[in-house]
Amino acid sequence: MIQANNKFPSIVVAIIFFLALYIMFTFCISIKQSYALSHEWVGGPISEYGEQIWDRKSIKRNKDGSVRVLSKFIPKTKSEITQDILYTMDINCFEKSFRDVDVFTDEENSHLNNLADWQDPSGDELILGVIGQVCRVDK
Repeated sequence: MIQANNKFPSIVVAIIFFLALYIMFTFCISIKQSYALSHEWVGGPISEYGEQIWDRKSIKRNKDGSVRVLSKFIPKTKSEITQDILYTMDINCFEKSFRDVDVFTDEENSHLNNLADWQDPSGDELILGVIGQVCRVDK
């Protein structure tokens, strides 16, 4: 009896199967990333230098009771030097203090520093406005 050794169809089926899995996996990851990057920006205070806005969807309660939020400063005049600056801020609503745990100009180059020092806003109307708005929403 002669056996036909025809592995070609099974190899093609396997390749198609793994290619389909790869495409589905890649598609699902890109969908997750696009949802992760969606924001709900809330208009904040405006000064002569620009506007400070914050992301309502990013509010999270920290273990120490402070609130973490993504904030963005939009300067009135933009150039290579002055760009939108993103801040990940922790806010202590009881003491009206804050700390910038991350400062960056694009969302891909981010490095959290949870050991940043707490600061007093020292009368900065933009920061005080964000603190007030975020603390009112968080309650």
